[in-house]
Amino acid sequence: GKTYLVRNVCAPNILFELTGLKDATLSEQLNNFSDTLSDTFRPPLAVEKPQNWREAFGQLKHYIETDTRSVKKVVFLDEFPWLDTAKSGFLQAFDHFWNNWASRRGDLAVVICGSAASWMIRNIVRNKGGLHNRLTRRIRLMPFNLHETEQLLAQQGIVLERYQILQLYMAMGGIPQYLMEVKSGESAAQTIDRLCFTGGGFLRHEFQDLYPALFDNAEKHLAVVRALSQKPYGMTRSDLLDACNLTSGGTSTEVLEELIESGFLTEYIPFGKSTRDVVFKLSDEYSLFYLRFIENSLASGSGAWLTKASGPAWAAWSGQAFENICQKHVPQIKKALGIAAVYTETSLWRHKAKQGDTIGGAQVDLLFDRNDQCINLVEIKFSAQPFGITKAYAEELRNKRWVFMEKTGTRKTVFLTMLTTFGVKTNEHYLGLIQNQLDMGCLFEG
Repeated sequence: GKTYLVRNVCAPNILFELTGLKDATLSEQLNNFSDTLSDTFRPPLAVEKPQNWREAFGQLKHYIETDTRSVKKVVFLDEFPWLDTAKSGFLQAFDHFWNNWASRRGDLAVVICGSAASWMIRNIVRNKGGLHNRLTRRIRLMPFNLHETEQLLAQQGIVLERYQILQLYMAMGGIPQYLMEVKSGESAAQTIDRLCFTGGGFLRHEFQDLYPALFDNAEKHLAVVRALSQKPYGMTRSDLLDACNLTSGGTSTEVLEELIESGFLTEYIPFGKSTRDVVFKLSDEYSLFYLRFIENSLASGSGAWLTKASGPAWAAWSGQAFENICQKHVPQIKKALGIAAVYTETSLWRHKAKQGDTIGGAQVDLLFDRNDQCINLVEIKFSAQPFGITKAYAEELRNKRWVFMEKTGTRKTVFLTMLTTFGVKTNEHYLGLIQNQLDMGCLFEG
């Protein structure tokens, strides 16, 4: 969606647009530059192929100076990392172009973007040379939330109930390119069948191409993703590095930072802990779905997903996937609880019972530690119908609240909050136990 966004926002002001060629030589990139610049002139004007990037940016400078309009001018360099071929001097030439000429013009904006996330982070965002601290604005283009996903599908003429949209989101997340593959008249299950379990399905083999396209030496990134896919509640840094046979150091830190920056991982500080106890979770819906159901799947074709979606593996996964989505929609949940304006620290909490411990273990899916001396313990449940609290589950919830208060020593008022797909049945076990209940509708709010 990067190119689409830039073109639509900047369309009237784009003076020059160049897209890098993947895996091309320096000569091919310079040919592409001269051809693009030639076509940019009106009428088209033959431009001599530059011998190097310094000369190329000199030609671009001359072209920009021919435009005497008193409007903001935009130079858009798309797939920026692909332009920087080995020993090409591209980045040094761009550095010189920007620092010595372009940055001095108040009527010029240079927009760069690229799919190779690791290159952009290392060479632009964290550049330690001439481009250090030169970014005027930075857009971290993240997937759509549920509200935006619903809007996109509606714009495509896709009519689906929110429960169906939620199931699609659990499998592919809010990636616009993936969502554009949804067809009108198909259920969520039919769409997942077609995209994920047919031979030519759009998402059948996407995982194999995704990480190498984004990251250099993606084997380490993939090792981290695969390790975290087996741990729905996340892993500490030391446990994660041990599981991946990675040493603690700059390279491992870079891998984790790149995965976080690109939206694949989320880091949480458990309630009552410090930054040294941060927990990493795999939060990319498609990666989680692929590794659980698509990879090594023998079932394919029409009905493959319906067969899987009726088994116990799906029941366990759906609960975890729904928790993951809720944890990404904290502003919407806070708004529904009426605490949007209250300063809140969001975290997770888990207590593992040790041998000889008289207090059992407990897990809190989502926790709001509020500045008004209250805490919401949010219990998240995915269900195809209104959720019913049984006597045994009510006792489990009471115990969870008690364990939390005992182990944390909090003096704040602790509320039990239920967040489910279709709400909670108001029975004798609900009354007096649950202070707030929300359904999936709150997640779709803007």
